Amino acid sequence: MILTVTLNTALDVTYRVPRLLPHASHRVTAVTERPGGKGLNVARVLAALGHKVTATGFAGGPVGAVVRAMLAASPGVVDALVPCTGTSRRTLAVVDEASGDTTQFNEPGPPITPAEWARFLTHYEELAAGARAVALCGSLPPGVPVGAYAVLVRVARAAGVPVLLDTSGEALRRGVAARPEIIKPNAAELAELTGSRDPLPATRDARRRGAHAVVTSLGPGGLLAATAAGTWQAAPPRPLSGNPTGAGDSAVAGLLSALAEDLDWPDRLTRAVALSAATVLSPVAGEFDPRTYEEVRGSVKVTPA
Repeated sequence: MILTVTLNTALDVTYRVPRLLPHASHRVTAVTERPGGKGLNVARVLAALGHKVTATGFAGGPVGAVVRAMLAASPGVVDALVPCTGTSRRTLAVVDEASGDTTQFNEPGPPITPAEWARFLTHYEELAAGARAVALCGSLPPGVPVGAYAVLVRVARAAGVPVLLDTSGEALRRGVAARPEIIKPNAAELAELTGSRDPLPATRDARRRGAHAVVTSLGPGGLLAATAAGTWQAAPPRPLSGNPTGAGDSAVAGLLSALAEDLDWPDRLTRAVALSAATVLSPVAGEFDPRTYEEVRGSVKVTPA
């Protein structure tokens, strides 16, 4: 079983409009809703790849109830979310069909009480003990300690379970010091962590801060990985236009599934890049286009960096 943690779960709502214009009214041509938050997106992709997945985190209020109902209808994902008294957040993605660009609005999430956090920790320790790998993903809701991910990394490591951490800011800074197996920042998050905007030295610097491996997302340029086995850049064969929301989460699913299958690093990166590219052609996060995935996977270029 692979365990994903989404402390700040969400109901992801996607609007499609013919053209997004400031200060204007818009007619929405299509609306989709999915259970969201980075870890739930990762869980759904992992399940589509055939892995057994358990998803935990917090969910509360009417929005949380909708998230859990939708998650129950997601094949292959076991709901182990912990109830909270606050109402889970929503995210809104507005897709401009003329340009293909996406504009994102993210609510902050419900306040978590100390008692709810303590209850979650006990629950997490039990789940992590039976996992093959753990993904810790996304932002922290109000009330959760800023060092929460560092605590969760240490719990999993004590159980001998590898951890992939995908977050940002101070939560990432503290989490990386707990020595997760992999961190996966994007270029902006990496620059914030290291102070450098040059991806190659910054990726290596981030690894020296504690992570066993650092995989940096370069957007359409693919992934840059610094590991104990070497440093590589993996790129798709061509740029793909579409909705990039969730592409990074699919890359996490690719890395985590390949880690659980004990693949070598070039194969891990190939899978992650192909899944990320295939997600760009999907209308919503947490899903990917299978045909594009198979096509791109055979032509990803992985080169030493």
